[in-house]
Amino acid sequence: MNIANKEFEFVDVFKNSIAVADSWVKNSNKTGSGNGEAKLYIANKDKMHEFYGGSGFSVHCFITKEDLLKYMNATKPEYQRPSQNYRGKDIMQDLWKSRLNKINSLPEIIEFNIDDQKQIEGVRGYVNSDDSAYQLIREIALPYISYISTMHLKDGNSDIYYWKLFADFAEMERRKNYVINYGKKGEEIIIPKNEIQETPKTKEYRYAREGQGKYRDALLKECPMCPITQITAPELLIASHIKPWAVCDDNEKIDPKNGFILSPLYDKLFDRGFITFTIDRRVKITNWLSEYDKKRIGIIDNQQIAILPIDDERAKYLEYHNSVVFRN
Repeated sequence: MNIANKEFEFVDVFKNSIAVADSWVKNSNKTGSGNGEAKLYIANKDKMHEFYGGSGFSVHCFITKEDLLKYMNATKPEYQRPSQNYRGKDIMQDLWKSRLNKINSLPEIIEFNIDDQKQIEGVRGYVNSDDSAYQLIREIALPYISYISTMHLKDGNSDIYYWKLFADFAEMERRKNYVINYGKKGEEIIIPKNEIQETPKTKEYRYAREGQGKYRDALLKECPMCPITQITAPELLIASHIKPWAVCDDNEKIDPKNGFILSPLYDKLFDRGFITFTIDRRVKITNWLSEYDKKRIGIIDNQQIAILPIDDERAKYLEYHNSVVFRN
């Protein structure tokens, strides 16, 4: 496979995405207390060691300049109008510009090493690194709304691991509803709805989402079935935004041209960037989905979806999905 104009041999993709926790990011991005820690939780040790080559591993990794720029563009709305109480909330726009400038000065492929933190007791697997690229990821990653995916490749006879930082648009919508207690237990704490204090911003969010009924009705009139499964039962169909709701302006949120009607599996795949569509009505499937799962989703890469509703207006939204949301 070709990454940043260099050929690699694909080996495997790590099945678990790595959540970017508040404890791991640099101080300006934090929403909580503490000064942070550089060690990153990957998964349980057995899964981590199986993927990275056994206990005590030290492996070579890379991330690309293009991917970092895509991430910065994807999170620009969050930098411009922070919805979380970041420590650097008042200077987020300046941070976005300075970080973008830093990334633009980097080479196309940015390499670093990670080491197994085998000295940490328990079943949780962690890595760490002093390398500047690893520290840069900590600097630009926003907690709760970001995650890292990793891929095992071969560069000639050498193993190398490709890291990619993604924005989680679905989490941008939900982030006010929970907090993560990221640490030794790694528990997810759900805040009951009746314990959430409604503020002007949460009222705005609630009313905006309630307005999506008209969006769905308008979209169903234009697209009365899932173009992949041809299911027509409304209760089995989802009005899926092409450009994610979390980064839309008010008009885009309710524009039926910014949507497809999809059945739940394909809505989830599309929403999470595992699939996208081309303007000639072909489906693209990401390489970040395991071969096992690819075989079971019922579609194949480059398959034509003949009744997919594409026009000039949808094509503009689809351009955003292809370049920013799709896990290319």
